[in-house]
Amino acid sequence: MIDENPDLIINIVDATNLERNLYLTTQVLEADVPVIVALNMMDAVERSGDEIDVKGLEQALGVPTMPISALKGKGIKELMARALDEGKTKRKGASVLASCDCYPLIERIRDTIAKENIANPLFHAAKLVEGDSAECVRFPGIAKSLEEVKPMLGKNEYGDDYEAYVADMRYRYISSHYSPCLKRATHEARLSRSDKADKVLTHRIWAIPIFVLIMFAVFHITFSEDILFLNSWFGVEVTNELFASALMIEPGDVGIPSLGVWLQSLLGWCTGGLIDVSRDGLTDAGYAGTWVEGFLCDGLLSGIDSVLSFVPQVLLLYLFLSILEDTGYMARVAFILDRAFRRFGLSGRAFMPLLMCFGCAVPGIIATKALENEKERRLTIMLSPFFSCGAKLPIWATFAGIMANTYWSGYGDLVVFIMYFMGIAVAIIAAIILKLTALKGDPPPFIMELPAYHRPQFKSTMIHLWDKAKHLLVRTGTVIAVSIIVIWFLSSFGKGGYCDIDDSILGYLGKGLQYLFYPVFAAPNGFATTEASNAYAWRFVVAAFTGLIAKEMVVATLGTLAGVDGDAILEGAASEADQTAFDAMIGSMTPAAMFAYMAFNLFSVPCMAAVGAAMGELKSRKRSWQAIGFWLLTAYVVSFVVFWLGNFNTYMWGMSLAVTLILVTLCALLAWKVVTNFKTKQATAANVGANESALGAAATHDESEVE
Repeated sequence: MIDENPDLIINIVDATNLERNLYLTTQVLEADVPVIVALNMMDAVERSGDEIDVKGLEQALGVPTMPISALKGKGIKELMARALDEGKTKRKGASVLASCDCYPLIERIRDTIAKENIANPLFHAAKLVEGDSAECVRFPGIAKSLEEVKPMLGKNEYGDDYEAYVADMRYRYISSHYSPCLKRATHEARLSRSDKADKVLTHRIWAIPIFVLIMFAVFHITFSEDILFLNSWFGVEVTNELFASALMIEPGDVGIPSLGVWLQSLLGWCTGGLIDVSRDGLTDAGYAGTWVEGFLCDGLLSGIDSVLSFVPQVLLLYLFLSILEDTGYMARVAFILDRAFRRFGLSGRAFMPLLMCFGCAVPGIIATKALENEKERRLTIMLSPFFSCGAKLPIWATFAGIMANTYWSGYGDLVVFIMYFMGIAVAIIAAIILKLTALKGDPPPFIMELPAYHRPQFKSTMIHLWDKAKHLLVRTGTVIAVSIIVIWFLSSFGKGGYCDIDDSILGYLGKGLQYLFYPVFAAPNGFATTEASNAYAWRFVVAAFTGLIAKEMVVATLGTLAGVDGDAILEGAASEADQTAFDAMIGSMTPAAMFAYMAFNLFSVPCMAAVGAAMGELKSRKRSWQAIGFWLLTAYVVSFVVFWLGNFNTYMWGMSLAVTLILVTLCALLAWKVVTNFKTKQATAANVGANESALGAAATHDESEVE
C-alpha cells in the first residue's frame, strides 16, 4: 500500500467484530491517502439484532463509512460510486495516538521523514516508534536514535515495550470513540447456530471421525470409479450401451463413475481422439514410425494430455475444499489437529495441503501458499510426495496383484495398505529429522479467528477456482511440456538415430545406472538367481525414470519393456499371453525387491507436474534442487532399508543384520535427541517461570520497603 501510492484505500471491516477489526483502520488512517471504510456483513449484524450508527461512526472516524454485504451484493454499487468521488480528493493522515505521551516523539520523527520527501511520514513515524522491523531496516539511522531516546522518556505501564503500549493506546481509543456506535441487542442466554454446530463438529470424541467421513466423501466423489459403491456393494452394473458410452465406460464391467472420474475420462477421450486423429494424419502423409510421429504424438500431444489429465479432478477437489473453507469448517479442523502436528514441526494449517496430496500432490503443494511461515511451507512441500497420490495407485495395484498371486495369497489389499502407511510413517520421521537439522525451530504460533458458519458465495468461489486453474496450467504446464519432450527424446533416440526404448539413450542410461541401484532393489538377490531374470534389472530403473512424467507410466513402461502393450497393461485390457509375460517379469523379483521398488517410486521425485508446482512455490532454484535431492536421498535410503531388512532370512543375513543394527541405532539416537530437546524446553520454561516468580517476589519486597 505505502510503496504503490494508491489513489484510494477501501478498508473492508467485519462489522460483526467491529472493535477488533478497526485496529487496522487506525493504522490506515495515518497514511496521506483518501480512505473509505466498508462495514461488511451488515446482514449478519441485522440478523443478530445489533445496530451500528453508521453516520456516527463516520463522524468519529473522519472518513466516509458505508454499510455493505459482500455475500448478498448489497451496497456495493453505492460504495464504488462514493469511492470514485473520494478518489479525486486529497487527505492528510491523522493518528488516534495524538493524546498519547509518545505522540510528540512521533511528530518529531514525522517531520524528519517529511524533510526527505518521503510519502506518508506519519505512518512511518508511528511504525518506527512501535519498533516495526521493516521500518527499522528502511530507516536505520532513526531506529538507532530511537533506541537511545526511548530510555530517557521514562517507562510506561508496559515498561520498554512500546509495541504493546501503542497497541493498547489504539484499542483504548477504539473502545472510547468508536465502540459506542455499536448497540448490542439484549440476547437471551441461548446458543447461536454456529455454537450448536460446534458442539458436534468440534466435539472432543466425534470431531475427527466426522472430519474423516467428510473428507472421504470429498475424495470419493472426486476419485472413485464406483460412486456410492453401487457396483461393489450392491452389484449394480451399467448395462445400457448408450448410457455407458456417455459415462465413458464399458457396459456391464463397473458401476457408475464419480463426477471427477467422468470429467477426467471425458477430457481423456478428447485428447486421446486428438492424438489418434493426428497419428492417422501423419500415417497418411507417410510419417508413420518416424521421429516426426513420435515427437508430435508421443511427445508434444502426449505431454498436453498428461498436463490436462489431472486438471478436472484437481479443480473439483479444489471446489469442494473451497466450499468447506468458506463455510468456516476448515478453520475448526486446523485447530483440532494443531496439537498433534506441532510435535512434528508443523502447525494445524499444514494438514490440508498434506491431505490433498493423497488425491494429487499438485494441489497440495499449491495449497502451501496459505502457510505464512517460510520454514513450515518448505517442510510441507518436502513432505508432500510421501503421501501416496492417486497416480501411484496403479503401481501398488500391479505389484500387489502379482505378489498376492505369487507369494501372499489373498493379501493384495494389505500390500497397498502397507505402502500408504509407510508413506505416513516416513513423513513423520523425515519431519522430525528436518526439524532437528536443516529446518530448525519450533512451528509458528497458530492463531486463527474462528468465523461463524455461513453459506459460501458462488461468485467468489468461482473466481478463486479460476485463479487456481490459471496458476495450475501456467506454472506446472510449462515445466511438464519441456520435461516430457526431453524424456521423449532420451527414450526415442540412440546411436543409430530414432529407435526403440531399449536401444535409446535412456535405455543405455538404465543399463549403466542399474549398478547404482543394486543395493536398493536391483541386486541379484532381488530377482530369481538365474542370469536371464537378472537381465530385467535395467528395465525397472528405466521405468522409474519415466515415472517422472507421470507415475502411471511406470507400469506402462514396464509393459513395453516386457515386450507387450504397456498401455493395455495399465488399462487392464492386455491379452492373456501379454499379461502372463508381464507377470513373469515382475514375478522374478523377491517380495523384498518388490517392496523396495514400490518404496523408491513412493518417495522419489514426484511427477513433473508436482515438481513444477514445487518450483513455483519455493521460488528459488537452490531450494528446488535441495527438495529434489532430499526426495532422491529419502527414496534411496528407505528402499535400501526395506530391501535388506526383507532379505534378513536369506543367505545375505550378514548384511541384513548390519542394516538392522544401523537402523536401530539411528532410531535410538533420534529418539534421544527428541527427548533431550523436550526436556530442555521444559527446563527452560521452568527457569523462566522461576525467574518471573523471583522478579515478582523482589518487586513485592521493594514495595513493602518503600511503604
